[in-house]
Amino acid sequence: MEIRRALPTDAAALTRIAHAAKRHWGYPEVWIALWKNALTVTPQALKRQAVHCAVEGTELLGFCAVAGGGPTRELEHLWVAPEHMGAGIGRRLLRHALDAIRASGGATLRIASDPNAEGFYLKMGARRVGETPSQPEGRALPLLLLEVD
Repeated sequence: MEIRRALPTDAAALTRIAHAAKRHWGYPEVWIALWKNALTVTPQALKRQAVHCAVEGTELLGFCAVAGGGPTRELEHLWVAPEHMGAGIGRRLLRHALDAIRASGGATLRIASDPNAEGFYLKMGARRVGETPSQPEGRALPLLLLEVD
């Protein structure tokens, strides 16, 4: 497996991975529809933002995107195709992101975690600092911070 920068031509496949990973947790389709824009990766976004994907041959296995340029960065995406979950791909993608943050002078990664992924981030060294509102109305996501040092 290698990690490479995502290309604009990867957008549709990355969007499929994000949707499939979210559906893996059993969320109702009405919620998936609410999150459609947040789960969609466009070619334009891939041109302006560094998104990295894990690939095996020509198969995309997962991807990660971090936003911001100050000391605290935001995890925008970390998705692994359901059939590859549990194989260490998410861990490798997150470590790759942390290395890039460190190399560019960042200190902290802010994560609005899916509740089903919170345990993964805690195992990776994150700490819960609160909650952040989400959709549908009344739902909140765990808010985590992960120091890159």
